[in-house]
Amino acid sequence: MPTLRSRRVVVDGEVRPATIRHEGGSIVEVGDGPADVDFGDLVVLPGLVDGHVHVNEPGRAEWEGFATATRAAVAGGTTTIVDMPLNSIPPTVDVAALHQKRDAARPAVACDVAFWGGVVPGSEQHVDGLVAEGVCGFKAFMVDSGVEEFSPLPAAALGRVASVLAAAGVPLLVHAEDPDHLLAPAGDPRRYATYLATRPPEAEASAIRQVAGIASRTGVTAHVLHVSSAAAVEALAESGLSGETCPHYLTFDAAEIPDGATAFKCAPPIRGAGDRERLWEALREGVLTMVVSDHSPAPPEVKESSTGDFLAAWGGIASLELRLAATWDGARRRGFGLVDLARWLASAPADLAGLGHRKGRIAPGQDADFVVFDPDGVTEVDQSRLRQRHPLTPYHGMSLAGCVVATYLRGVQVHGDGAGGHRPGVLLRRGD
Repeated sequence: MPTLRSRRVVVDGEVRPATIRHEGGSIVEVGDGPADVDFGDLVVLPGLVDGHVHVNEPGRAEWEGFATATRAAVAGGTTTIVDMPLNSIPPTVDVAALHQKRDAARPAVACDVAFWGGVVPGSEQHVDGLVAEGVCGFKAFMVDSGVEEFSPLPAAALGRVASVLAAAGVPLLVHAEDPDHLLAPAGDPRRYATYLATRPPEAEASAIRQVAGIASRTGVTAHVLHVSSAAAVEALAESGLSGETCPHYLTFDAAEIPDGATAFKCAPPIRGAGDRERLWEALREGVLTMVVSDHSPAPPEVKESSTGDFLAAWGGIASLELRLAATWDGARRRGFGLVDLARWLASAPADLAGLGHRKGRIAPGQDADFVVFDPDGVTEVDQSRLRQRHPLTPYHGMSLAGCVVATYLRGVQVHGDGAGGHRPGVLLRRGD
């Protein structure tokens, strides 16, 4: 029976010595004793789960495809991604579109992949079919998504969908910005401040309050995506809803974004240092429960790399491969530990997606997914060396704390020195 060991394994909410025995792709025992592979003082974390990834295939594979996205995932210690329903053509709003997604993914994936469904005006009748097909939940926008195939849901339609999802027992994920609070741009389009001013924090807070009302009326499990502001945190805390944030909101300060640096554009936007620190405190308080990448790459021409026009640029940040190091870089400086890291990046996203029975923890019965991590190492970010489709990220040139040494997918080493094995990813369904 294959075994691996470290003096620092994150298991049962603590860091301790442990020997992990696995067979047939699953963990059989977490105990003690010698092992086939001993990692010494390197940290063994559960394989990470990223619940917010835009792959864009089929239809926009030139933006990002399953092959490149999943290779980036395993290089960053992520062994499971949950794909978002928009940006691909067609979007994943009915069973036929889901089958197209799966057909595109099946021969290409280097890690395990699950899928969110989506709801747009006129697609409510497809919810039951997608639930039966095993999607992990459903995403909706309250504001323009940026792609015409995925329109926002009016409040009444969002309420109807929420009732259906409550009965089905799957979560509703919401891009929560209130369009009534968005502002027309005024100023130089190359200045980040010009774009930032168009999406004030109150847009997030107002939308969260609306979602809270819908959740209260329907009983749906509602989850707020990519929280970026202190105002949103306060609304979330009052609502009792769950929420996530992203490494870019935890890392960058709007005041330091250079003119024309459109790699930083996303929606909601990166905000100021005060908002950033409130997000960290919200993680400490449990108001925010996870850190996901919201990996949303696009070709340089779509990002307006040559013009530096923030208003015209596609809003999305590519960071799937860097989520672990970027989060750890800020976390350790604020007194967080490895157990926090495992919860935010593995178990919490797995639980939300209905995959927690096999993903996100080191325990018997779980998939034998591991990331071997050097918390004292350094990740030097050179965007040309990232595995994603396009070499463009706001982290370029940064030195981030910690580095991935090896990644194991269902017991087989798929990244790192000596990774000679091959373990193709599989497609997952909620609850499987």
